[in-house]
Amino acid sequence: MGEAMVSAVLAKRLAKPEAIIVSDIADPRRKLLKRKYRVAVTGSNRQALEIGDILVLAIKPQNLVEVMKELKGHLKPSQLVLSIIAGARIKTLARGLRHDSIVRAMPNTPAQIGEGISVWMATAEVSGQQKEFARSILRAMGGEVYVDDEKYIDMATAVSGSGPAYFFLMVEALVDAAVGIGLPRDKALALVLETMLGSGHLIQRSGKEPAELRRMVTSPGGTTAQALEQLEKGKFTELVKRAVKAAYKRAKELGR
Repeated sequence: MGEAMVSAVLAKRLAKPEAIIVSDIADPRRKLLKRKYRVAVTGSNRQALEIGDILVLAIKPQNLVEVMKELKGHLKPSQLVLSIIAGARIKTLARGLRHDSIVRAMPNTPAQIGEGISVWMATAEVSGQQKEFARSILRAMGGEVYVDDEKYIDMATAVSGSGPAYFFLMVEALVDAAVGIGLPRDKALALVLETMLGSGHLIQRSGKEPAELRRMVTSPGGTTAQALEQLEKGKFTELVKRAVKAAYKRAKELGR
């Protein structure tokens, strides 16, 4: 996701390559990023603080304690921290970095192609100008939704953060089902993907609620009605609710 942010920022011309420095512990990774994006690279997180007004934390949660220990007390008051670390709460970051200007964001994987959605919030110490720049970075990766309470980020993690995997699983299942009734796999995949994309765009553009669109396409006694009946027999709707609740519970646990 960190690379997706670099790519998006450069593609939208929010910054020039020479204004970006990327820190990574792996030398092969650093060389790849330097060659691909022409950005500066370093193996020192502290050195990465020396240029730029924004520090983006795009690391694994298990590495956070070590990184905060390295950076604690070295941030300038004017610098903004933008964290996309899953489960890392603002109070944890503020205490661990000894810094108060923090934006916490939860993007999702379609951000890699500029089609993501990010939910985010900022501390009171973040200036209006810093908020707008953070918003610009997130918009470079797709849509963005600002919230004023951190609890909504955990909720969003269970919906939009984990959500792509739910759709990937549905695509897998639908393709396998299509193959099971005799469609060639390549044709099944093409049909499923276009159906998923087209349905999403129809919801966006029609101005109608998903439930209304579902009713419109479901003729009594027809093929769609038969299929939906089987899904409800399997408690599909209830299963989705249970899945989201489980993801939400885990998101809250990760933040403790």
